[in-house]
Amino acid sequence: MITFVTVKAFIYCDIMKHSLLLLCSFIASFLLLHPAPAEACTAAVVSGKATPDGRPLLWKHRDTDFRENNMRYFRGERYSFIAIVNSVEQHPDEVWIGTNSAGFAIMNTQTYNLVDVKPGEERGEANGRILRRALEICATVDDFRHFLDTLAKPSGIEANIGVIDAQGGAALFEVDYTRYTLFDANNPVDAPEGYILRTNYSFTGKKDTGGGYVRFMQADKLMLPMAQAHAVTPARIFGDLSRCFAHPLLGIDLKSGDYNRPKTNGWFIDQDFIPRRSTASSVVIQGVKPGEKPELTTAWTILGYPPTGIAMPVWLKGAEQALPALIGYDTRLHTAPLAHRSLQLADKVFSYRQGMGSERYFEWERLYTPRHTGYMQLLEPAENDVFYIANPILDQWRKQGYISEKEMEKLYDKLTDVIDRAYDRIN
Repeated sequence: MITFVTVKAFIYCDIMKHSLLLLCSFIASFLLLHPAPAEACTAAVVSGKATPDGRPLLWKHRDTDFRENNMRYFRGERYSFIAIVNSVEQHPDEVWIGTNSAGFAIMNTQTYNLVDVKPGEERGEANGRILRRALEICATVDDFRHFLDTLAKPSGIEANIGVIDAQGGAALFEVDYTRYTLFDANNPVDAPEGYILRTNYSFTGKKDTGGGYVRFMQADKLMLPMAQAHAVTPARIFGDLSRCFAHPLLGIDLKSGDYNRPKTNGWFIDQDFIPRRSTASSVVIQGVKPGEKPELTTAWTILGYPPTGIAMPVWLKGAEQALPALIGYDTRLHTAPLAHRSLQLADKVFSYRQGMGSERYFEWERLYTPRHTGYMQLLEPAENDVFYIANPILDQWRKQGYISEKEMEKLYDKLTDVIDRAYDRIN
């Protein structure tokens, strides 16, 4: 017997389905007419006052056409360093986030509202080269400021550039061809809660131009309570931001369960979430306290699409002889194995290819389900194990004041096994 309440429920469900269809149709049309910028990142500089242990953090969630990334060791003019590079480049002169033997770390996001680019001119064409050069010669935030002061102008830079150092320095520079503006994460005027976020526009640039405003809103919404509680950590950044599928403008969160079967077909559109099809890596560099050895600086590294990736900690010490095989360049795969395994799963998530703009559709049901069978859910325990295993060893190294290379090699082997087994269980 069909009751009045049952009829109301049918009508309500039909309205909800119709509304979702209209929403998806609107977004799809918008995407075809408004393609996203190729270089688009979400990033943060976090001072020690916003973290539980007083150590600064530098985060870059990288979106790029070059989806295959790896970590590489460089012997610089003054300092050696490790950094994320495009795997297609055998001899890269550009890097995108890295840390050096002085404990100095640097990253950037491409900004789109500081410079009026001329026809045929590449926007921010010097950005990656400047990051590499800074890692070679800079030890502190002040060194980097001096470096910018001495560059020939126009510099070819258009970027938000974040840096931290081994003395507790943490700052962001909005840089154009001729000048820059410094924002100090330790200054309560610049960073009331001890962090500075940026996406693809600069606060000193043209108003309401550039990109990433929706991503900024969501990242700030998540970062603010963490910072106020002095609880910003690499694990929280990866878990809460790098894999966030909430959209503040639409007022939705895909993890709510309302976008899985049987309520929908389990598909959605990739627009203005922090993780996107173009995300190639997400790295949090965890600095040191003043007085600690710079070698303890840790690069927590996800290669590939973060919802199908797992974090791996990396240190500069010993990297000249051997980086962990998971994140180094593999000649057979032409990228890092960690990137390869993540992107294999990502390609299954973004599997619909019929016509213009179809690559923007993704099968949310593959990433996340109420039954906890999505890739993101199946890989989460392995990343939890990585932090559970690595953090006590890192704490011990901090107490003794140096990294034991033998212990580091054993740790790399153990974490590699944890990560490999997690992917093997899915494949």
